[in-house]
Amino acid sequence: MLIALLLVAAGITLLVVGGEVMLRGAVRLATLWRLSPAVIGLTVVAAGTSIPELAVSGAAAMQGSADIAMANVVGSNIFNIAFILGLCAIIRPFAVEGNTLRLEYPVLLLMTLFGLVIAQDLMISRLDALLCIAFYVGFTAYVVRLVRGQATANELEQFDAETQALLVMETPPTLLPSLGLVAGGTVLLAFGAQLTVQGASDLARLWGWSERVIGLTIVSMGTGLPEVVASLVSSLRGRSDMAIGNVIGSNLFNILMVLGITASIAPLPVSAALVSNDMLWMLGITLLLFPLLWTGWRVNRVEGALLLAVYGLYLALLLQQA
Repeated sequence: MLIALLLVAAGITLLVVGGEVMLRGAVRLATLWRLSPAVIGLTVVAAGTSIPELAVSGAAAMQGSADIAMANVVGSNIFNIAFILGLCAIIRPFAVEGNTLRLEYPVLLLMTLFGLVIAQDLMISRLDALLCIAFYVGFTAYVVRLVRGQATANELEQFDAETQALLVMETPPTLLPSLGLVAGGTVLLAFGAQLTVQGASDLARLWGWSERVIGLTIVSMGTGLPEVVASLVSSLRGRSDMAIGNVIGSNLFNILMVLGITASIAPLPVSAALVSNDMLWMLGITLLLFPLLWTGWRVNRVEGALLLAVYGLYLALLLQQA
C-alpha cells in the first residue's frame, strides 16, 4: 500500500510542477506571438490549471481505466465549486462580477447539463467529443472578442495581473527556451499522469474501492491542487473575486476540453453510477451556486460554510458506497 501511495504522491507532484512549467512556457510563446495580456489570461492561463486533469484523464483512458478518466472530471468540478469556493469565502467573502452572472455562470450550467445528456447512453462518443471541443473553442473566441471590445478596466487589470505573474523574467522571452519549457512540462505531465493512474488503480484494488470512487476522491483532489493554490493565494492577497473566475473557467475546460480530447482519442465508457449519482451531484452543486451568487452579488462566510458542508456530505455518502 505504501508503494501505491508514494506513486500517487509522486505523480501528483509531477503533475503540479509539470503543469506550472508548461503554463509558463505557453504564456511566453503567446507573448512572442504578440497576444495581449487579456487574451492570454482568457485562453492560456484560464486553461493552465486544468492541465493535470487533462493529463490524468487522457492517460487513464489509454490505460483502460475509463472510470478514473471520467470520475476525475466529475470529481474535480464538484471539488472546485464546493471545496475551493467554500474555503475561499470563509477566508475572505468575495464579490461577483456582473459578467460572471450574465455570461460565464449560465454557460457553465448549460454545459454541465450538456455533459449529463451526452452521458445518458453510458458512452462519450467521438461525435460528442467533437461537439465539446467546438463549444469550448467557440465560447473562448466569443469571450476574447467580447473582452477586447467591452472589458472593464477592472477586468483588464485582473487579466494583466494573472498573466504578468507568470511573466516575471529578467530577459524577454525567446523561442527555444519557451519551447523547452513546454516540452519539459509535457514530459513531466506524461510521467506524472502515468504514476497517478497506476497508483490510484493499485489503491483501488488494495482498499477494495472502485476506480470510480478513487477517481472522485484522491485523484480529483490531487489534480485540483493548482486551483486550490491559485484560489487561496488570490484570497490571501485580497483578490478572492478571482476565485470564482478561476473555478468557472476550470470547470468549463474540464467538461468540454478534458472530456472532448480524451474521448476523441477513443470513445469513453461511462459507468451507470457516475450518471445516476455523481453527475447529478455535479449538476446540483452547480445549481446551488446560483442563489449563492445572487445574494447581494457576494459569497459570504456562511455560504462558504454551506458549500463545504455539502462537499462533506457528498464525500460521506460516496465513501459509504466504496
